[in-house]
Amino acid sequence: MDRRKFINLSGLGLTSFSIPNFIPSITDLNRIQPIVASTWDAGLRANVAAWDVLKKGGTALDAVEQGVMVTESEINCCVGLDANPDRDGIVTLDASIMDHEFNCGSVAFLERIKHPIAVARKVMEKSPHVFLVGAGAQAFALANGFNLESGELSEQAKKNYKEWLKQSKYQPIINVEKNQSVAYLDPAYNAPKKLMDGNWNHDTIGMIAMDQMGNLSGSCTTSGAGFKMRGRVGDSPIIGAGLYVDNEVGAVVATGQGEDVIRVAGASAVVEWMRQGKSPEEACRLVVEKVNRIKKDKAKDIQVCFVAINKKGEVGAYSLQKGFNFSVYNNTGNHLNDASYLF
Repeated sequence: MDRRKFINLSGLGLTSFSIPNFIPSITDLNRIQPIVASTWDAGLRANVAAWDVLKKGGTALDAVEQGVMVTESEINCCVGLDANPDRDGIVTLDASIMDHEFNCGSVAFLERIKHPIAVARKVMEKSPHVFLVGAGAQAFALANGFNLESGELSEQAKKNYKEWLKQSKYQPIINVEKNQSVAYLDPAYNAPKKLMDGNWNHDTIGMIAMDQMGNLSGSCTTSGAGFKMRGRVGDSPIIGAGLYVDNEVGAVVATGQGEDVIRVAGASAVVEWMRQGKSPEEACRLVVEKVNRIKKDKAKDIQVCFVAINKKGEVGAYSLQKGFNFSVYNNTGNHLNDASYLF
């Protein structure tokens, strides 16, 4: 239930008791503590923008949109228009967003639009559809006030692409997202001062949040796997794979090898384990273990990670390989945590 409906009901004197699955009581509202969690250390900077929304009583939906837009705006080679291109030298972007009422929107194979997450929200709110791709997604963005950017590769992306062309080999390296986005961060986790040289393959910024009304939302945005085949789409824009929200249970985002997250409908699978009473970390672990069983000997060559929040505001994460970290901002501050892992 949104804030406006809550205020209207308050005028009718309905806040003195709590109706299950209908409206939280005043006592319940006083106990709810907002929280935001996101993937990787880049999430520390994204969390700051999200928390600014939440601490003012804003919605989780606004928080997860504003949060990941920080990463989309940064000079990096993993998210946004400055990211690594596909094997044809063109940057394509994917994103999804989902609120507490199962409303959701996604875009994929989107070119020359700075904030795909904002376009995904427009798809959710302004179209009869959930998922738009390619030229259609771009046309929809332009019709809704977004600007068409130049399409020129960033200097770092040009350098990385030129290096990749020497062998033209697609071989993602696990955990390249971690600590690769910047050489220096200031204490407030502002945008990067200097880009760090490195081997870039793929990345995602995924974010989930609970607001003061106890409502959950999530977002996910990515440039996908660097030097991917033209037209490749991973898990990030796929509702139920890279992102899923069930306001009665919890919210989940994924990162890592998108193809293998899709195989197990990863985010929704984690939610279902939480529905059965598992903690966020336990639920994430059970789905990661399923990926391991499917991949068998190939599991050690990939990375798959999940971050989850349940309705109690508990956060947990789990990854296939060591090295994944996640960022959590709550009333105690903004913290970077190392996830538990299988290998």
